[in-house]
Amino acid sequence: MIKKIAIVGGGTAGWLTANHLGQSLLGTDIEITLVESPTIPSIGVGEGTVPSIRNSLQKFGISETDFIRECDVTFKQSIKFVNWLDKHKHGENFYHHLFDHPHIFGEELTDQWLSSDRHQQYADNVSKQAICCEKMRAPKSISTPEFVGLNGYAYHFDAKKFASFLMNHAQKTFAIQHLYAEIIDVNCDQDGFVTHLIDNEKNELSFDFIIDCSGFSAAILGEKLNVDFIDRSNELLTDTAITLQVPTSVDDEIPPYTIATAHQAGWIWDIALTERRGVGFVYSSKHMSEEQAKKKLHHYLGNKFTHLKPRKIPIKVGRREKFWHKNCVAIGLSQGFVEPLEATAILITDFSGNLLSKRFPRNKEDIDIIATDFNKQVEYVWDSTFDFIKLHYFISDRDDSLFWVDNKQPSTLSEKLKSNVLKWQSFSPIREDFDSKFDLFDLENYLYVLFGMNYLPKTEQLSEQASLLAQQQVDLKKRRVEQLLIELPSHRGLINKIAKFGLQKL
Repeated sequence: MIKKIAIVGGGTAGWLTANHLGQSLLGTDIEITLVESPTIPSIGVGEGTVPSIRNSLQKFGISETDFIRECDVTFKQSIKFVNWLDKHKHGENFYHHLFDHPHIFGEELTDQWLSSDRHQQYADNVSKQAICCEKMRAPKSISTPEFVGLNGYAYHFDAKKFASFLMNHAQKTFAIQHLYAEIIDVNCDQDGFVTHLIDNEKNELSFDFIIDCSGFSAAILGEKLNVDFIDRSNELLTDTAITLQVPTSVDDEIPPYTIATAHQAGWIWDIALTERRGVGFVYSSKHMSEEQAKKKLHHYLGNKFTHLKPRKIPIKVGRREKFWHKNCVAIGLSQGFVEPLEATAILITDFSGNLLSKRFPRNKEDIDIIATDFNKQVEYVWDSTFDFIKLHYFISDRDDSLFWVDNKQPSTLSEKLKSNVLKWQSFSPIREDFDSKFDLFDLENYLYVLFGMNYLPKTEQLSEQASLLAQQQVDLKKRRVEQLLIELPSHRGLINKIAKFGLQKL
């Protein structure tokens, strides 16, 4: 019987997993202990999410008001991609990858846009949310219940505060135990199952099941159980990030979106919290030196914070060959890593923790059956995520540096992505192109990115009936936008009201 679970590693991955398992195993006799190093800090830069995180927080029984107040939360409704197209051809350019579905008002809006002269951006044409983002509106009002939005949304937050918040909730609500120990080795039985964790004082800690949330090192699954790492740096070329935390005024507007600005060897993230911005300069060290990167980062910030020293984070792009081996499962950075262009780190962590919690083995004999499915599903998620991130680079028409030229080499594409981009030159993506329920990025995500970057299929003139439907949808969208611009408060205004009054409970 599996009675004692160890989660090795804290941070967002460890405590998110602890809440998933704690919630699903509540009322059983299984004991969960999170074992955390007292000396190794969490990476602390995963500060963006996607809307699915709301489902998990609600499932855990977390108050959205408490979460917003305690983790410096701001709302995220989009990723605004700046200068991902050639500035010589398009000037300063941007597009939104929104969290609202592009077909809320009907599919004919997309067909109409494709067959028109496209004076308006795709997101503006199909969605009520793009203009709300540009007007700095919140996705809801103070009277909207917790976890409900008038527009789709996720969050930005302080990663360290979020981990601490999850820790307190897991301990209080699910009785998760917390132990500080430096794990340096493991003991395994003759079948290769881990039986004990060994700390730096040579204490042997007995557990029946191990979840490796130890970060990039994959200290258990990778270093001790020798599960190989599959390198994908030949496909995704950025390998370094330098980051700064920039103070802001309490009166500054807060963009309700992540800003992702392309540059000659990568891109810059810019995430606004209540009293600071988290800014990261992601680049390829083969195409730009560290000194150049620092100068570019400070230039982006108007050279106002040159006294601040950036933190350097190496990016090792790839994933483990498998994620569940014997009685050990890797979750978080120990599974793999891809640059944070679409907030994938917390997304895949949340997906994996939820998947494990839904069918956790109660007996050692059940592991092989469940592990096979888990590995297959998580492998699909990782490989499809690599494809989605790569898409952004490959379809760009930028050719102003070797970095962008190198990203267009067909050899840097998976066979699946190569087939899809060829197909989408002639045909618009359809739901059937995404045939797995494990597509974390599916039709709507691809539509926003492909059409936002002018990667357009061949089109035909709309029929009279379709044109009439499209016009009805245009009118409906226009009326809804007018209503929302009246109803929705400013983003900063809502955050201040939540701090004072809180949101309504569902």
